[in-house]
Amino acid sequence: MWLLDIILEYGAPFFLITAPITSYADQIHSIHRSKSSAGFSLDIPLIMLIASIFKFFYWFGSYYAASLFIQAINMIFVQLVLLKIALTHRPTPSAKDNIEHVPFSGQYHDNTLMGFMRPYNFWRWRNEKPYWTVLGYFTGFLFVIHVFLPFISQTETYINLLGVAGLTVEAFLPVPQILANQRSHSCKGFRVSVLASWLLGDAMKMSYLFYTKDVIPPAFKFCAIFQCMCDMYLGLQYLMYGTGKATHTATGNGDRWGANEKDIHLG
Repeated sequence: MWLLDIILEYGAPFFLITAPITSYADQIHSIHRSKSSAGFSLDIPLIMLIASIFKFFYWFGSYYAASLFIQAINMIFVQLVLLKIALTHRPTPSAKDNIEHVPFSGQYHDNTLMGFMRPYNFWRWRNEKPYWTVLGYFTGFLFVIHVFLPFISQTETYINLLGVAGLTVEAFLPVPQILANQRSHSCKGFRVSVLASWLLGDAMKMSYLFYTKDVIPPAFKFCAIFQCMCDMYLGLQYLMYGTGKATHTATGNGDRWGANEKDIHLG
């Protein structure tokens, strides 16, 4: 039992803090080395950046475990680097998705996000500037509320809203992959090693959240359970469908990057 206590007290926090780097360093290196982000979904940095920015501001009202706060900061930095690398090395509109070792390989090239149409081709712009503008506006909006509107930012309702929003967004990270697998009846492009790392991360995170003596808000636990269930279902899909050729095809514009899309200039 003492060994388990040591692992949870020192090992789990270290794992959580370094997880953003260990999880995405290979992805960044792969894109940089191949000079192409074909097959990589930009929804990954979108989801993780929004979730981590929410959690960053949530800490100033909740003061949850320091390891989780540092993890959020590390995740913001890593995802910004990943987004920059992915945008820099985007394929030409005629390029095909030919990278199979990324978690979200883009089996579907339609203009949707988790089954819903993207307004104004959101997060599918050819111009790089709108991506940073959206993130800047989003962060600036939360910063203004936090600094200049304390009658809002210091309320329990607002603080809890930040936590629930950030954790819910992060918990939905596996959902696009689940939907893609379900539609195609195939897990092609999704490596079992990635799934294994996610499940290992879930095990470490769940153990830490439920057994640590640090202050852990209930929202962290609920969302961790949901994400763990999603990752387990991904494992079930892998067993059911394997990595063979997709048996269903989706209707869409046939091109992830949208050769005919119009850029939306935000500022």
